[in-house]
Amino acid sequence: MFRDGAFRIATEAGVPTRNTFFNLEAARQIGRKFHVINAAGVFFHLEELHSVTEGIRESLREDGVFVVQFLYMKRIVENIAFDQIYHEHLLYYNLRPLERLLDRHGLALFDAHLEPIHGGSMIAFIAHKGSDIVPTERLRAFKAAEDRDGSNELMTYLQFAERIERFKEENLGYLRAAKAAGKRVWGFGAPVKGNTMLNYFGVGPDLIECLVERNELRRDLYAPGSHIPVKIERELTGRPDIYYVLAWNFKKEILERNQALIRDGVEFFFPVNPSDTLA
Repeated sequence: MFRDGAFRIATEAGVPTRNTFFNLEAARQIGRKFHVINAAGVFFHLEELHSVTEGIRESLREDGVFVVQFLYMKRIVENIAFDQIYHEHLLYYNLRPLERLLDRHGLALFDAHLEPIHGGSMIAFIAHKGSDIVPTERLRAFKAAEDRDGSNELMTYLQFAERIERFKEENLGYLRAAKAAGKRVWGFGAPVKGNTMLNYFGVGPDLIECLVERNELRRDLYAPGSHIPVKIERELTGRPDIYYVLAWNFKKEILERNQALIRDGVEFFFPVNPSDTLA
């Protein structure tokens, strides 16, 4: 019924696994309670949000911890990382709205930690409401920062939209100037989020000749909407003058791995360039 690659690997390794969507009904079918429930990179994809959250509450032991990792909306706004807004991501969380969701289902935040991956991903720690776990100082600090910066206010998102429009014009100006100067521009990476950016900018093969990928499953494909062809990195002949980096969330790794190209004068341009400071 669903993609079974991970299911097959887990089953062959002896890990009891169900190949189904998790929700309250699935939780009741499992009929067990757990010390730890982990949702890494999935809690913002949910169509059955309340059923899933209720299923987590029902499956969590009284002394258990639910750990959830998600793209942090406050950082998306700060980084102008609007490319992370696309069809797979149905929900976008800050801590305050997440807290209101959990409260409806008898759960409560008690800690949070911000990791740099994807420009800032929040890892939140959750227990049953009314448990004796005391909220941490860093959780209080994150919520205070949201309040201070208006992270959950409508005006912040109206201003975000204006910043995105300026961001578009700046990037189109950069790409058009590169073309006018006779420079070859290739895209680095063909991530899903890159299509949000390329299509909103209206960029096609006239400005970016191809997208370079390490994932060989993408050989001979085209980016949807922009119709930019995808090329496999190890099969390349020649090189561009500029790599326009769509996979910007791996900036450190990309720069470390491509020092030879950089020394030879290839420019790596990061349209989204998140700050190293995760405040």
